[in-house]
Amino acid sequence: MKDSRVYIIHIRDCISRIEAYIAEGKTAFLGDVKTQDAVIRNLEILCESTQRLPEAWKVVGHGGVDLAARWHRRPEGVKPAAAE
Repeated sequence: MKDSRVYIIHIRDCISRIEAYIAEGKTAFLGDVKTQDAVIRNLEILCESTQRLPEAWKVVGHGGVDLAARWHRRPEGVKPAAAE
């Protein structure tokens, strides 16, 4: 098993990439399949990394993903993309 810090770095990097990919706003995101694929791939990597964290660090909860409906639902403390 890798040091847990490696997974935290993966998570941080995925979040940074996702923020960059969605910076042009909702319309641009929904209109570009490559951007959607990039975001989804980074979400997959993020999820894989969170699964490898120690159990004591995890919070359980999930749901289906509707890209258009979820656009404005961000966890508390996460800044929205600048251009929406």
